[in-house]
Amino acid sequence: MKASVVMPAKNEAATVATVVSAIRARYPDFEVIVVDDGSADRTAELAREAGAKVVSHPYSKGNGAAIKSGARAAAGDVIVFMDADGQHDPEDIARLLARIGEGYDLVVGARQQGSQASVGRGLANGFYNRLATYMTGHEVEDLTSGFRAVRADKFREFLYLLPNGFSYPTTSTMAFFRAGYSVAYEPIHAAQRVGKSHIKPLKDGVRFLLIIFKIGTLYSPLKLFAPVSMLAFFIATLWYGYTLVMEGRFTNMSALLYTGSVMVFLMGLISEQITALMYKESR
Repeated sequence: MKASVVMPAKNEAATVATVVSAIRARYPDFEVIVVDDGSADRTAELAREAGAKVVSHPYSKGNGAAIKSGARAAAGDVIVFMDADGQHDPEDIARLLARIGEGYDLVVGARQQGSQASVGRGLANGFYNRLATYMTGHEVEDLTSGFRAVRADKFREFLYLLPNGFSYPTTSTMAFFRAGYSVAYEPIHAAQRVGKSHIKPLKDGVRFLLIIFKIGTLYSPLKLFAPVSMLAFFIATLWYGYTLVMEGRFTNMSALLYTGSVMVFLMGLISEQITALMYKESR
């Protein structure tokens, strides 16, 4: 199987050459692509010297944009995405590809306990995993891992869905589940990254909250909208019962809650149809 390794990199001069050299030594036949996302240091130069093909962005477009550029440039039948900051061990690539060889379309490197960068991020990722498990009906071990192997033709089907920011792992995983492709998880240990993370806690914290809703609307909107609708309907019924007993009348609040519950359900129904059209195969 012909494989390409794609690494998005922004100001990773401290590690990119080491990672590229390790991949080239272990897998000499693999294509190695480093996407330089507007780095202000020698990332592109050092990656090229280490033997990687470099795709450069004239300015920083985001991690997801770098992933898309790398996927378009990759010539392999299988693409391995990994970070250039030293978190991911090139030795684990072989295990991911072995699972692809078993017939899976997407294999995600699932970070084991102790691999998270911080307790807060570990708890947040755990919440995302449980939410995604509920939405898909399948066990999701690591929704946000950026270390993954994927069949190139199937991944390119969803390039238009991927955001330019950091949530491409979430989007691609949910897209593969939604399309009915086979997804597997391979346990890995992620080391502490070298250098400073590009994630900003406050700004990206709000973004991660939006991801929660995006997961629902991306996969099966009714699973998100229907419970909210039912809750509003239940509250409306309780309030109607209370006001009927205490005041002997039907109040405006009850009418508002009943109307809201119906509106939310209809929005979910429309979103479900739009989602189905999003995953309609288009060439």
